[in-house]
Parts: sequence; C-alpha cells; structure tokens
Amino acid sequence: MIKDNQKHFNRLQVVIDAFVIALSYILAWLIKFEGPFAAGSVKALSFQQYMVLLIGIVPGFLILYYAFNLYTPKRMQGRRLEFANITKANTIGVFLVIGALYVLKQLDYSRAVLFIFYVINIVAETAVRNIIRYILRDMRKKGYNQKHVILVGYSRAAEEYIDRVLQNPQWGYTIRGILDDNVEAGTTYKGIKVIGRIANLMVILPENRLDEIAITLGLSEYYRLEEIVALCEKSGVHTKFIPDYNNIIPTKPYTEDILGLPVINIRHVPLSNTFNAMVKRLMDIVGSVFGIIVASPLMLLVCLLIKLTSPGPLIYKQERVGLHNKTFWMYKFRSMEVQPESEEKKAWTTKNDPRVTGIGKLMRRTSIDELPQLFNILKGDMSLVGPRPERPFFVEKFREEIPRYMVKHQVRPGLTGWAQVNGYRGDTSIRKRIEYDLYYIENWTIGLDIKIMFLTIFKGFVNKNAY
Repeated sequence: MIKDNQKHFNRLQVVIDAFVIALSYILAWLIKFEGPFAAGSVKALSFQQYMVLLIGIVPGFLILYYAFNLYTPKRMQGRRLEFANITKANTIGVFLVIGALYVLKQLDYSRAVLFIFYVINIVAETAVRNIIRYILRDMRKKGYNQKHVILVGYSRAAEEYIDRVLQNPQWGYTIRGILDDNVEAGTTYKGIKVIGRIANLMVILPENRLDEIAITLGLSEYYRLEEIVALCEKSGVHTKFIPDYNNIIPTKPYTEDILGLPVINIRHVPLSNTFNAMVKRLMDIVGSVFGIIVASPLMLLVCLLIKLTSPGPLIYKQERVGLHNKTFWMYKFRSMEVQPESEEKKAWTTKNDPRVTGIGKLMRRTSIDELPQLFNILKGDMSLVGPRPERPFFVEKFREEIPRYMVKHQVRPGLTGWAQVNGYRGDTSIRKRIEYDLYYIENWTIGLDIKIMFLTIFKGFVNKNAY
C-alpha cells in the first residue's frame, strides 16, 4: 500500500539527508582549508574537532527539515515551495549553530566554514531532492507506486479533479470509479465510470484496497456531507474533500479559528498584511529611485528624439484605475501623434496603428515608453510589480463582463506583472490576464516579485504583442 511505501521512503529520505548534510559540511571544510583558495587560512582547530560538530548538526538539521514539512509526499509539493523550505531550515540551522558556539564560547570555529556549508547544503539538498522527484515521477508514469482513489459524488469538482489527474500521470493517482445516487451506473467521464451508489461504499472498500476516498459532492448535495464523511471515516481510509464551489471561491481561500468556529475567508490577499505592504512599499521606493538614476541618460535621449521627430508634449498622461478603485494619472513617454481625447479613448492600440510615431514604435516594442512610471511608483500610485492598470472606461466594461475582474484593485497596479511575463500583454485575452493577476494577488511573496522583475528583463521589455 502507498501509506507503507511512503513510510519506508521517508526513512530512506532521512538517511539520504543525513548523508548530504555530513558531506556538505566536510566539503565546506575542505574548500576553506585545503582548496585552491585556502592560502593563508589558519587552522585553529583540527579536522577531528570540526567533525565533532556533526554530532549536533546532523540531527538538528533533520529535525528542522521535519518542522518545515520536507518529509511530506512529493506528489503534490512544488519544487519552489520545497526549495523555500530547504532555505528556511538551513538559515535557521546555521544561525542556531553560530549561536550555540557563541554561548559555549567556542570562538575558534571558522564562520566561513559554516557559510560555505550553508550554500553547499542548500544546493545539494535541492539537487538531490529534484533527482528523487524525477525518478518517482518517471516510475509513476510507468504505472508503479500508484495511489488508488474512489470519488464519492458526481459533480463539476469530480470532473475537474479527473481532468487534472489525467493530465498529470506523474502524480501517480489511479481513479477506480465514482459513486453517486443521482447518476446512472455505467455513465463515464473520460474513461472513469460511475460504478454504483454511495451506500455501496462499505462493500467496495474491502475489495479494492483503496488508498484514498475523495468526496466530490455537488453543491446541491451538501446536506448529505456529514452523513458521507461519517460513512467514509468508518472505513479507516484517508478521506479528503474537494469542494464544488470553484465559481464562488475560484482560487486559494484561507481559514481562521474563532474560538473553535472555522471561518473561511473568500480570498487571501497577503498584501493586506501591514508588514507585507510595508516591505513591498520599501522595495518600490528603493527600486524606483535606483531605476530613475540608472535610466536617466536613456530617458534624456528619448526626450530629445521625441522632440525632434514629433510636435507635442514629451510626457503623455492618462487616467487609470488603481488601488481601491481610485483613479490616478499614469505617465508615459508620448509614442503617438497628438490627438483629441475623445478619439484616444476609443480603443487599445492595434498592430500597425497609424497613430504611432516612428520612434514610438521602437519605444513600445522595447517598453521604453513605460519608464516615466518609475515616478508613479515613487509617488505611491503604482508598484514595481502588480496587475497592469486600466482606463476607467474599460474598467466599467470589464467589471460587468469578466467575473472577479475588480479583485485586481485590491493591490497597487504594477509597472510589470505576472500576466505580462507570461505573454499576456497588449491585444491579448483579458480573461487570461485576470487569471494570472489573481494568481499573483493571492500568492504574493517577495520572492515572486523578484522572479517577475528578473523575467521582465528577458520576457517583459521586448514583446511581440506590444504595438
């Protein structure tokens, strides 16, 4: 059974981790004292004295790995989350070692060795775990180490769950069938059959050696939820609930405990946290000041080219909708011929738009026209990273046509965003753009912002959809 396999695999993972930790520490010592850069390094302590620390480091780091959920199944855990947890555990571990050495007045141990160990261990742990991940996924694709599941209830949630499992054979899930009281037995969805009624669960369980039961009742059947859960729990098989409210709570909700009463919040917005908002604002101020200084020669050149090639103002400002639905004036270098405001409001710029000037085409293609928005960021109207702001006319239009469109205004709009680095910029699907914006809003981290800014350098500045 999968549960037994997971238990044995976790034990093996602990042994592998212990080996990687010890090897990384030894390698750090060798680099510091025996490597090509070791000239001038003074050995205040012997190799054996350094190795004594492994008695505390190995079990200590293994406990931290356990605390940071690094021994949970790899089927659904993402590589990015695993890397973040490895980094957190190692960071705390090294600080604890340094603190312990200070308290014990063991000041002769090289801090450089610990720093080198910190870097090597993160890299080695990440590499080893990714190798294991790929081996396991390859095994599951070939039909080994499968987890057998039965669904209770035929609904949209059941269909969406089946879709995802079939699209990802590396997860190693085998769906044995669906139980439902309202759909005729024999009905199939993408090869998965309705095999009986819910009451048949207690008969089916002993025969099929299931690893998991997934409750996928439709919304109209939720009055039976308590009864179904009680029936499933009698089996002793792990049970999970897949709610059928994707049209109500489309992304990641979060729960609170109010004196034992669970409260589900419809939407989790990390930037509603004051500390997170302060950190992001500080990054915006520092980043915008740095950007203005670095880009100032280029901006001066652009001003000169605009003045020489087209009559009119250098800076074009346009009303956009920002944080909490408040409007602000967004700045851009003027890339079009001067035109009446009523004409300008009619539509987005399209390919080969005759209104765009010669230098304007180059600026739009390379996003140079967006540079004045660094001043919007400094003022606080915008952020370095966030959903792109839109004009009030289009906001009013899209709020009626596209579900959850207005959620994007719960954060500051950005100079670049998750949608833009994924290709949804300019005359592209607004619905897909909103999907990416919602993902960003609900999954914001400093790391994600840094990743988007990094990707913008390669994907965001030059874009085929920027007209």
